[in-house]
Amino acid sequence: MAGDLVSTEWLEAHLGDPAVVILEVSIDPSEKAEYRSGHVPGAHYVYWKDLLWHDSDREFPSPEVMAQRLGALGVGDDTTVALVGDPFQFAAYAYWVMTMTGQKGRPRLVNGGRRTWLAENRPLSVDVPTPALRSLTAGPSDMRSRIGRDEVRAGLGTEGRVLVDMRSPEEYRGERVSPPWLEFDHGAERSGHIPGAQSLYIDELLRDDGTLLPLDQLRARFAAVGAIDAADVITYCRLSHRGSLAWFVLTRLLGLSNVRVYDGSWTEWGSIVGYPVER
Repeated sequence: MAGDLVSTEWLEAHLGDPAVVILEVSIDPSEKAEYRSGHVPGAHYVYWKDLLWHDSDREFPSPEVMAQRLGALGVGDDTTVALVGDPFQFAAYAYWVMTMTGQKGRPRLVNGGRRTWLAENRPLSVDVPTPALRSLTAGPSDMRSRIGRDEVRAGLGTEGRVLVDMRSPEEYRGERVSPPWLEFDHGAERSGHIPGAQSLYIDELLRDDGTLLPLDQLRARFAAVGAIDAADVITYCRLSHRGSLAWFVLTRLLGLSNVRVYDGSWTEWGSIVGYPVER
């Protein structure tokens, strides 16, 4: 599945290709998004929650709704979707959600996302493209790569299970509940980590330009926390974006099949009455 990770060179070579729809998946709503100041030519802006969450519930959209949303962005049955993250892990989250909501095999994750595209001085545009509405078939739902809080708690201390916390060291140690680069520290009522979880900060998987490390180094990083030889691997972070990038590396690049993302992550776990916290 390594072909699901594509380079910025690949993306530039496919600018204008009608078979490739480019989506910039942003952490910020439209009025704040960096997309407005310049983006990959032809890329459509999407706010991550609008594309990837149910309209009202903290849940994923149905395959039918996902197909409608992507179709409104010009995605058809013959289309590849190139996901550009702002930041990188938000595109990985989109990739993960699309595989669960009927679009497995369609998305490609652009290595490094917006940060790398800008660092390489690749072309930018301020023109906002108008997508042509297309019909997209809704595939089957497949939630096997997702795990919920009750199953995580029930398995605490289970031999062969490894929980990998992809948050910053400050979050893991309980000094913050959100990443250091967020000015407003919010996202959970308690700080710390899930008991027994191993710390692997997402930045340890990246080169200076924001792209992923070579495969041997990625494997070594995960081996150091016991994930490579574990029977069951669960990744998490604060909202599961960093956890989904770890899932992508482990499953699509390193070939593991026993990896799930705890999508509630610390925002949920750190706010539930009666759930154990370790520091």
